[in-house]
Amino acid sequence: MLTRRALRAHLLDVRLAGVVATSREVSLRSYRLFAARDPRVLIGIDPERDWSPRELLSLMAERCGVSADPRRTAGQDVIDPDRTLAALDAFADRLAAVAQRRGPVLLGTGHPHRLLGFYVALAEALSAAGCAVLTPAQGRRVDITTRFGLRTYNLDYVRGVALVREADSGRAGGEPGAHTHSPLPVRTALAAAAEAGGPLPELVIGDHGWACGAGQLGFEAIGPADTDDPALFVGEAEGTVSVAVPLDDAVRSEYYRPLTRYVLNRACLSR
Repeated sequence: MLTRRALRAHLLDVRLAGVVATSREVSLRSYRLFAARDPRVLIGIDPERDWSPRELLSLMAERCGVSADPRRTAGQDVIDPDRTLAALDAFADRLAAVAQRRGPVLLGTGHPHRLLGFYVALAEALSAAGCAVLTPAQGRRVDITTRFGLRTYNLDYVRGVALVREADSGRAGGEPGAHTHSPLPVRTALAAAAEAGGPLPELVIGDHGWACGAGQLGFEAIGPADTDDPALFVGEAEGTVSVAVPLDDAVRSEYYRPLTRYVLNRACLSR
């Protein structure tokens, strides 16, 4: 059993929390873009009200532990490990709730290079608990606007976890997939599930557009987010996203394994 104290030490040791790799400049730029309602940073959230950059900074200080001082504009950002732990507890409680009622779930990631293993472990545990792990729209085409222009991807699943691959990659069924913040993949998956007559997920688990896009459509959604991803925390503040876990979402994939053990133990899903 991984103790809370041991997990806190791990978060700081591998920089999942504490001083993280995300720069202050990048975070502040994201807050400015979100305030301007740039879709690249909204990632599927349609805020109920206007958020100023200063209000976003205050929210991120409250939810993540970043410095609330607008005069601090350089250096590395900081995540409070105790806020991460509290959010992981809430995340685990939502897993436990859906497992208890054996509800269908959908998992997806825009960070397959880093977070795929984390989600695969959750998918396997929820499946073992009797939850249907949904895989709608397998192979469906998704056109996503990127900084390089419009790119065509295909929706794929790896051991129950959705991701996208470049259409010409020729690696269907392989790993790890493409990085994306877009909500279009989850919208595509949910639309396909509805068109097929269900079932629809009772819980969507994912990062970036997977959580925000699903939450905006009225599905319960939970997931991790970095200090430069204000959309999930705004969604949480406005009730669109159920749980946003503050952590660095781009460290080495094996560094997330203790988080997986902790969450599954708390949710009584360990085998």
